Amino acid sequence: MHKIKLALIPALTLVLSSCGSNGEAVEAPQKSAAELAYISDASPVAKARLDAAISPLFEDPAMAETRAFLIMYQGKIIAERYGEGYDEDTRFISWSMAKSFTGALIGFLVADGRLVLDDPAPVPAWQRPGDPRGDITLRQLLHMSSGLDHTEVPEEGGKTVFEADTNRMLFLDGAQDTAAYAEARPMEARPGEKFEYSTATSIILSDIIARTLTKSADPEVRRHDTLRFIRGRLLEPLGMDGTYPEFGPNGTFLGGSFIHATARDYGKFGEFLRNNGARKGAQHLPVSWARFMKTSSENDPAYGGHLWLNKKRPEGRNQVLFPDNGPDTIFAALGHLGQQIVVSPEQQLTVVRLGKTQDDELAPMSAQIGRIMALFPIRG
Repeated sequence: MHKIKLALIPALTLVLSSCGSNGEAVEAPQKSAAELAYISDASPVAKARLDAAISPLFEDPAMAETRAFLIMYQGKIIAERYGEGYDEDTRFISWSMAKSFTGALIGFLVADGRLVLDDPAPVPAWQRPGDPRGDITLRQLLHMSSGLDHTEVPEEGGKTVFEADTNRMLFLDGAQDTAAYAEARPMEARPGEKFEYSTATSIILSDIIARTLTKSADPEVRRHDTLRFIRGRLLEPLGMDGTYPEFGPNGTFLGGSFIHATARDYGKFGEFLRNNGARKGAQHLPVSWARFMKTSSENDPAYGGHLWLNKKRPEGRNQVLFPDNGPDTIFAALGHLGQQIVVSPEQQLTVVRLGKTQDDELAPMSAQIGRIMALFPIRG
């Protein structure tokens, strides 16, 4: 009994401290952006120099709007800064950074022997005799080379915002069952023939995860079993306590776009991949799978297993990282509006940038992140 009473004292103190003298709750004063800027003495880059490199991300209109920025060096946070109204407890939407989480989750099931990388993807709708989609492998889905017809954004296919497949699937006629929409798409190329970035592909992988974990079609069972798997295999081992995956009405994890997490949790995920699936001496994801994710796919050297790589892309495709300014071992989870987890194993570095920058205006911000990373030493 004494231990229980003592354990309650800090909680009661917290409650009382949040009340005024009349017992009414009052809001804690909000921290200013200046109070939420931190650079550690452990930084190998001089504080003034690092601060001068980070500041444009928040102050230069060409790089607006950065809401959170974090640097981890040798596994520890050595720089952290937030915009007004945001702090270390704010959860930020991942957008397409979620795809890299989905790639890791598939890896757990392959390691468990429940999925096979080069087998046809276990999608029931594709198993009818003569359906060419039945030849699509898990590897081809992870490499964005399934051959399925898809328009990611209106600009790619000359379609209106209401006609692009990603918008239809997530927000319009496909939203009630995102997996059914994604899996119903016809072929436009042979499996493995071409690279085509596709949020629908990640939804198909998310559906495969749910179908592997449960035979039930009940949305609540699918959601429950998938969430338990994500928490047990990834979030809890990594200490990602502020991370919440989002699910669609049919119980499918929206693993192409919708994870909500703090900047620090995104940093933990980057560090997890930097360390080839290990954390604090425990190997959670096989090293072979982490290396697979970081290995170039056949149709785009800058894309691996649901992860972007710091390699030059084929002619006609936009560069997404900075292959002329940093080791080619750099990899990244990237999302709409400038969400970035950029990792450099050779520099023992993970950088997180979260905010809202239009996709056709990302170049100055991405280049600045490249310049920041270039300040750090490369291990010999």
